[in-house]
Amino acid sequence: MSDLYVCPRLTIPAAQLQVSAARSSGPGGQNVNKVNSKITLRWSPDRCTQLDDGWRARLRSRYGNRINREGELVLHSDRYRDQPRNLADVRARLVQMLMECRQPAKKRKPTKPTAGAKRRRRKHKTQLSERKQSRRQSFD
Repeated sequence: MSDLYVCPRLTIPAAQLQVSAARSSGPGGQNVNKVNSKITLRWSPDRCTQLDDGWRARLRSRYGNRINREGELVLHSDRYRDQPRNLADVRARLVQMLMECRQPAKKRKPTKPTAGAKRRRRKHKTQLSERKQSRRQSFD
C-alpha cells in the first residue's frame, strides 16, 4: 500500500495506516460468505506529526464519534463487492474528511434587517391587524 497524499502539507505514510479485511454484509450474493471484501482502516491522528493542533482539534470535534478509546479514527467500507475498490473508497473518504477539517469554519457576521425590510414588516403587520379587526363583531 502506498502513502496517502492529502494535500501539499500532509501526506500520511503507509506505515501509519492499519488496514484489515473482513467478511462483508453488503452486495455479493454467495460471494459474501467466501471473500473478505469489507475494509477497515485505522489511523491515529495523534501520532501524525504533520497535523497541526487546530486541524487535529477540528477533526476530533467533527468526527469524534469515529475515534475509539485508543485515539484511532476508524473507517469501514463494504460498498463494493471487491476489496481493492473498498480500499480506494475508504482512503478517499479519509482524504475528504481531512480536507473538510483543514480550514477553520468562517465566523458568521451578524447582520441587521434593512430599514426597508423593517418598514415592509410593519406595514404587513398593520394590514393583518386591520383585516382581523374588520372581521370582529361589535355588540354596541
